[in-house]
Parts: sequence; structure tokens; C-alpha cells
Amino acid sequence: MESPQLPQYLPVLLLGAVAVLFAFGTLFVSVAVGKRGKRSRIKDTAYECGMLPVGEGTPRLSVKFYLVAMLFILFDIEVVFLYPWAVVYKTMVRTPATRDLIFGSMASFLAVLIAGYLYALKKQAFDWKR
Repeated sequence: MESPQLPQYLPVLLLGAVAVLFAFGTLFVSVAVGKRGKRSRIKDTAYECGMLPVGEGTPRLSVKFYLVAMLFILFDIEVVFLYPWAVVYKTMVRTPATRDLIFGSMASFLAVLIAGYLYALKKQAFDWKR
């Protein structure tokens, strides 16, 4: 007869309960023991190298900034996919069927990526002066 699984998960459940109790306990102690003195407006302002902050804390950025950021993420993900492919390619090149399959899949991936890159160039997405 098999033993029930609940005793096996008891240490995990106990650790989870301790983690939750610790989190709420530290929050409760922080509120209970924390100082409740008078705070001035200048005391609550952001500290920037000894200078008083001027303007909003979150200025509006150009759409161009977000476009370049998304393009950077796109090409960064490309490198993330290329690295494991390069590692596996050497071992898979030994058999002719998998060699053609793995090379063709990466060639099609790069073709789609290059098409996106050319589209971004055509739309002048990399031109900062526009």
C-alpha cells in the first residue's frame, strides 16, 4: 500500500507558511515600531545630489525612444535564439536529415528577422534626428 503524499509536502507547506508569516510580521513590526513624527514638505521631497528637484519626476518621452527600445529587444531576442542553435548545430550536423532541418529552420528565422530589419530601415526607425 502506498503512503499518502501529504506528509511529503508538509515541509514545503510549513516553509511557505513561515515565509508568509515573516513577510506580514515584518510589515506589522515596521508599522508598530516606526516613528510617527511631524514631517515637513521639504523632508518628503526627492533628494537629487543636494539640489532641489525641478520639474516633473516622469517627463514625457518621445515615441522614438520606445520604438528603438522595442527594436533593441527584438534583436536581443534574436541573439538569445541564435546561441542555443549554434551550440546544438555542431552535434546535429552529423546526420544529414537533421543537418538540413536545423539549418533551414535557422535560415527561415533569420530571413524573417532580416525582413523586419529592412522594414525598420525603410521606415527610418533608426534615425534619431527625425
